[in-house]
Amino acid sequence: MTILPLPAFNDNYIWAILHKSNNEMWVVDPGDAKVVMDFLQQNNKKLIGILITHHHFDHTGGVKELKEYAKCPVYGPHHLTELVTHPVSNTDPISIFDRSFETIETPAHTLDHLCYFSNTHSDPMLFSGDTLFRGGCGRLMEGSAAQMLTAMNRLKALPDDTKVYCTHEYTLSNYRFALSLEPDNQVLIEADTHCQNLRKQNTPTLPSTLRLEKACNPFMRTDNRSLLARAAQQINEPISTDNSQQFAQVRRAKDAFS
Repeated sequence: MTILPLPAFNDNYIWAILHKSNNEMWVVDPGDAKVVMDFLQQNNKKLIGILITHHHFDHTGGVKELKEYAKCPVYGPHHLTELVTHPVSNTDPISIFDRSFETIETPAHTLDHLCYFSNTHSDPMLFSGDTLFRGGCGRLMEGSAAQMLTAMNRLKALPDDTKVYCTHEYTLSNYRFALSLEPDNQVLIEADTHCQNLRKQNTPTLPSTLRLEKACNPFMRTDNRSLLARAAQQINEPISTDNSQQFAQVRRAKDAFS
């Protein structure tokens, strides 16, 4: 399969999953139906499935129109009864062409958030929605720091070479914050320089890899004492002694960062 980003709104990506030998495709988090419809028509593609990671409108706004147009199945959280035809929860499998994806519940950004992971081929991949970004994680809009820490630990356990397809182009702002916590992290410095160059060419910085996230992403590095010290200093707090509260301090530091 081939995976392409379809830019939407200011910084969203709708991921198009294309069959390698026919005209069928799936999409992940189609917030804008027109973006997908234009791609289908311009490339003579047939939409045969939709994945939803969570309920926010910039991820679901185009689902109703696309479902009615394509008469295709929609996989996603159980409570989205008007949109989802196939509700899924933790460990439920989904078949997309010749690959099987496992559903991973990651409540934190929203309580219904799902990620989709495939390791049935030599190139593992993760559709992480708004849970894991390149260099960051989603804001805690409904869930807790403890839940997001659990999600980060769950995703950290996936293979290092897993490609991470998140749904926002937040990389440069995430790296600015990460560098404020780890200014001497050479992997991070090189990744930031590379992404700066990509964005100058209007090229997406995605996908990332879990190996890179574990080396650069502060929300996957909250066991680093110096990182925690800088985050706590930025919000004028002493370092907490509790792991989830330490994670919360890093998240609050990011929320306050300018």
